[in-house]
Amino acid sequence: MISVSVSVDVPNMVDGIRFYERAFGFAKVAEPFPGVVVLKCGDAQLLLLEKAAGSQPSPNTQETRHYARHWTPVHVDFHVDDFKETLAKAIEAGAKQEQLHENAKHGSVAFCSDPFGHGFCLIEKKRR
Repeated sequence: MISVSVSVDVPNMVDGIRFYERAFGFAKVAEPFPGVVVLKCGDAQLLLLEKAAGSQPSPNTQETRHYARHWTPVHVDFHVDDFKETLAKAIEAGAKQEQLHENAKHGSVAFCSDPFGHGFCLIEKKRR
């Protein structure tokens, strides 16, 4: 058996917890080490890692962390029952909606970014 969790770097833990709680209903369930917080919502788990802007993510790169909007080939998809309400909560919590594709038949999707520059998709669950 395998389980998957997603780790998200944030420049400030308080702001990271606040965003994911308000936007999606995550709750803090553990703080196993300083600068590491485990959030859960239903079966979903996020690990927030407090990492300073300008710090180096790996000794094998010259890149440094930044929290302006950035592209990455990996992102998180949040599948939700109440698409419009969740999108409104996410935006109110500090997310930016970048694209919106409404589809009554198959479910809508919004391409967004969190306040830390990380892209995510909000995907409407459709009952079949």
